[in-house]
Amino acid sequence: MESIIIIPKSTHVEFDIPEEYVGQELTINYPSLKKSGKEQPKKKVTMEQFWGILSDDTAKGLHEHIKNVRNEWDRDI
Repeated sequence: MESIIIIPKSTHVEFDIPEEYVGQELTINYPSLKKSGKEQPKKKVTMEQFWGILSDDTAKGLHEHIKNVRNEWDRDI
């Protein structure tokens, strides 16, 4: 049995097989993306993680936008 490991660069994978395999049944196995055992919880992204990446003006504008959106939650419809 032959085995190779590849890292696909797109959803299409193409490969050559030896001549003697033409017309024969082939089995192609690939592992599940889920790791065995418990899956690691995703880390929560916070605004603090963007400190130093955004300019002060951009950060102030973003905070104002968030404040306005949150105020809309409290209004009567």
